[in-house]
Amino acid sequence: MASAIPASTKPRLGISACLMGSEVRFNGGHKESRLCSQALAQHVEFVALCPEVAIGLGIPRAAIRLIDHPQGPRAVDSRDPSRDHTQALHDYGQRMAAELNGLSGYIFMQKSPSCGLHRVKLHGDNGNPVEGGGRGIFAAAVTELLPDLPVEEEGRLNDPVLRENFLTRVFAYAEWQALLRDGLTRSAIIGYHSRYKYLLMATDPVQYKSIGRLLGSLGEHDPQALGPRYFSALMRALRKCATRGTHSNVLQHLSGYLRGNLDSDQRQEIQQLIEQYRQGIVPLVVPMTLLKHHFRQHPHPYIERQAYMQPHPETLSLRNAL
Repeated sequence: MASAIPASTKPRLGISACLMGSEVRFNGGHKESRLCSQALAQHVEFVALCPEVAIGLGIPRAAIRLIDHPQGPRAVDSRDPSRDHTQALHDYGQRMAAELNGLSGYIFMQKSPSCGLHRVKLHGDNGNPVEGGGRGIFAAAVTELLPDLPVEEEGRLNDPVLRENFLTRVFAYAEWQALLRDGLTRSAIIGYHSRYKYLLMATDPVQYKSIGRLLGSLGEHDPQALGPRYFSALMRALRKCATRGTHSNVLQHLSGYLRGNLDSDQRQEIQQLIEQYRQGIVPLVVPMTLLKHHFRQHPHPYIERQAYMQPHPETLSLRNAL
């Protein structure tokens, strides 16, 4: 088995500390995620935070609940609603977002009034849940300050499509950060975009064309100004999950680079596997493995640079269930 990524090159991810096994929850327990603490920890460097403990709340402690308010949800003590922790959680979130600007992603604890991203239980004045729920105060502050940062809830990572999409964005984000450290030039932006061409085509074909038009004017703009606009558009596009149809389209494009190197039986085999994938008979890894085999036999410099071929560590096996 291939070794884990060297520590020096691992993307740094923020994570709710309880997901790493720290006993910091209101009841003194944890919610360890073996996906995070074992599988992902081989490939990323986690920065574990518990905002509730960080703002001075004890362990154990009274649970916090989100209360609906005209000016935005409030995080209050479930036993004593006069104890309002909203501002403290918001300020800590903004401070961490600023201090940890080297993060390439964040995994939050679902349903948490401080860390939840989606549909956190929100209570109305009468105590009844508000339809749609809300977002945890700390998570809202972090995502407000870092809108392009790949974020996800741990529970949603049990979905193989969402898991693969999130980690694809994490490694794309980390690569952009490395590019920024080396210096943002026109050639660097074009090189990065060229590498992510087929990945973008698989996730959002419409934005693929729009972003291409944006970069068409790169020669007329300062790369320091246009680069962040480009990257924000790319990250928005990559949030969409690729489908069997869009993946199949990209696989067809990739197979075209092999047309002159393969005999008719080999070409037919590729087409058969792509169609079986499109129909849901085999997972994405099956046609991808065959394409990689042929590209090893017939290397192509442009394809070798494509992030689509391996957007995340192969040992994570993220495409086996797609």
